[in-house]
Amino acid sequence: MTHEIEEEYAAAQLRFALGEAVRARRQELGLSQREVGRRAGMTQSAVARFEGGGTVPTFPVLDRLARALGLELRVELSPQIRSA
Repeated sequence: MTHEIEEEYAAAQLRFALGEAVRARRQELGLSQREVGRRAGMTQSAVARFEGGGTVPTFPVLDRLARALGLELRVELSPQIRSA
């Protein structure tokens, strides 16, 4: 795999993981995409695209989504674990 392909793959994994986390929390709270969008100041379709892994929001938008779901946004940088 080339470096560019590896980066795109990692970005796709991140998009899907973030989207899945938001979807799971929204469902846990019994909220609709429309309600989460209203709370976060976004449209229902923007929430749907994010949950589907179609977009990665900016940090301010991600923070608004987190708050809409009763969560706190935390960013952590950790050493990479490289396989041989």
